[in-house]
Amino acid sequence: MGELVKIIAKSLVDNPSEVSVNEIEGEHSLVIELKVAADDMGKVIGKQGRIAKAIRTLVKAAATKENKKVIVEIVQ
Repeated sequence: MGELVKIIAKSLVDNPSEVSVNEIEGEHSLVIELKVAADDMGKVIGKQGRIAKAIRTLVKAAATKENKKVIVEIVQ
């Protein structure tokens, strides 16, 4: 799941080298922390959060195969 988020984020930002993903795995859940450069935050979040919502939707769809709950957090 983290690799999927990383690929999507790198394709959106101007500084792909500053994209990092941290996965925190629980028993039935997975938290994915996406960290990008401060200049690229708007590109990852999008207008009214539409891009962030789309990323979360894609990850949740991929997570249903593993019966896990996935939370994507965008941190600075």
